[in-house]
Amino acid sequence: MNNSIKSFISLVNILVLLEIATADPRTHTVQVTCGNQLEHNTTVYVPNFVATMANISQQMTASGFGVAVTGTGPDINYGLAQCYGDLSLQDCVLCYAEARTVLPKCYPYNGGRIFLDGCFMRSENYSFFEEFRGPNDTAVCGNTTRKSSLFQESARQAVMTIVQSAPSNRGYARTQMGVSGSMNETVYVLSDCWRSLNETSCRQCLENASESVLGCLPWSEGRALNTGCFMRYSDTDFLNKKLGSGSSRGTIIMIVVSVVSSLLVLLVGGVVGFYIWKHRYIQKKRRGSNDAEKMAKILNDSSLNFKYSTIEKATESFGDANKLGQGGFGTVYKGVLPDGREIAVKRLFFNNRHRAADFYNEINIISSVEHKNLVRLLGCSCSGPESLLVYEYLANKSLDRFIFDEQRGKTLNWEKRYEIITGTAEGLVYLHNNSKTRIIHRDIKASNILLDSRLRAKIADFGLARSFEEDKSHISTAIAGTLGYMAPEYLAHGQLTEKADVYSFGVLIMEIITGRQNNRSKSAEYSDSLVIITWRHFQAGTVEELYDPNLMLQNDTSDNVKDEILRVVQIGLLCTQEIPTLRPTMLKALQMLTKEGNLPAPSNPPFIDEKTMELNDAYDNPCHPLNADGSSSVASVSHSSFYPR
Repeated sequence: MNNSIKSFISLVNILVLLEIATADPRTHTVQVTCGNQLEHNTTVYVPNFVATMANISQQMTASGFGVAVTGTGPDINYGLAQCYGDLSLQDCVLCYAEARTVLPKCYPYNGGRIFLDGCFMRSENYSFFEEFRGPNDTAVCGNTTRKSSLFQESARQAVMTIVQSAPSNRGYARTQMGVSGSMNETVYVLSDCWRSLNETSCRQCLENASESVLGCLPWSEGRALNTGCFMRYSDTDFLNKKLGSGSSRGTIIMIVVSVVSSLLVLLVGGVVGFYIWKHRYIQKKRRGSNDAEKMAKILNDSSLNFKYSTIEKATESFGDANKLGQGGFGTVYKGVLPDGREIAVKRLFFNNRHRAADFYNEINIISSVEHKNLVRLLGCSCSGPESLLVYEYLANKSLDRFIFDEQRGKTLNWEKRYEIITGTAEGLVYLHNNSKTRIIHRDIKASNILLDSRLRAKIADFGLARSFEEDKSHISTAIAGTLGYMAPEYLAHGQLTEKADVYSFGVLIMEIITGRQNNRSKSAEYSDSLVIITWRHFQAGTVEELYDPNLMLQNDTSDNVKDEILRVVQIGLLCTQEIPTLRPTMLKALQMLTKEGNLPAPSNPPFIDEKTMELNDAYDNPCHPLNADGSSSVASVSHSSFYPR
């Protein structure tokens, strides 16, 4: 074989691999079903869930399937995830990454399952690995097109073929069948049993699934979402051309044979033309990834970029001994760079190309701001197997470790707490008044306020930050943040302004002064929020009863200091007023904190029923928070605290 033929075959192979690399990970969410049992203990449940997902993640990368168990007793967490057999491992990782960012929406319930078009994931507090049927088994039908009787008959035949062949192939099978009498109609079918099932259980699951999915006929598409398996038929080719499968291998062989036989009559110009066409086709399939790729290249070529291997070595391969904390969006590790600098590395749970543009945009936001009261972002790693953010390391970690701890709380006298409050205010003023672009943090809370060696405040975790131009009064966005710290207008309507940060800051003030946490476990006995309790004591003139006992043990609790504390409490109440326009700006709040003068009387805070997450006071038609797509859920709400989130 001469060099021209070899070169051309190599080119074809590259094109085939590029085609496979741009296969569809099918991350569309078909259905999420949550359990009905509340988690037992937040501080145990969340780390167990996170550890289970991390364990499964490693298995998914290797085999497309994973099971894990973490913990004991009522907080034990069992997890299972599996990609459908036609997904490449690369696309499998993407599908799983999407699934594990969605399933935490089931919190505070301790169980749930999610079906995506490319993968499945389930989490419970009991062993479900051998279950193949259950009360939640259902079918989801696509009703856009009504198909002919010939199509229906072909669909039945294809589905029954799958039921017969899949159990002996670990539950996975795919087929396509032309519709008799039609030149351009085909039925495409795929099934997969979870690999934790034996062949008998798999067969029974698929038989049940086939019965329910065929109930979708005469419509053009149907999916069976069963406890132990998944099945789908469609008149559209949704199947990936996975390398190694019989059909894909045959296709590739035909391409190569066709190319070689045609090589004798192809001109160089034809070769180049084919390559250009194929390249454009692939680029078109990538759709919106170009912007993310451009940003990735900019970061790779800038001082912000860290090699993944450098960070891996600095953290001793993300060893448990270096773990600083974990939560709903990632795990944070301490590391030491070759030059001796200590760093905090946030290892993000998602590594999804559909979120890449947002990820790089957030880096762009954070890297554009610099202030003494903001944690400094040193850079990121975006070219490795996962996304990493690299921050300056602060040895004292987060504020919540002090104010909510009886012993560590003694370290913070009133002078230190006042300095932390004003430092946080200064950082927020900088964000809200930064040049032409305003930045809203969206997740101000004690665990996101880090303390340096002199116990000075630095605002951390800009993962939820949003920016918008000066001529915008507000932006509408999906709800994201932490329950107990979100402003009522944002919680109910997704209307985001700087006043959302002001509200969170007011809550933080009360936590710093009282040593009590406003955000409580949903499984705990319900009581009034810290904001409501403080408001009632303020009206009764008994706020001093709420002060952190550690403050009262200090020697600086003179009448002047008590008056100063009361003044700061009043500022906190002004910041948490129900009506946003009555709250001060952060600049005004900082002026109130640092300058003498009379303060206005605060009006009432919002009265929120955390059982239902409804506002009971100000709104005529209370509603659950809405996602951007209109679905009712507290979509990105975080209940966990770690360093930094």
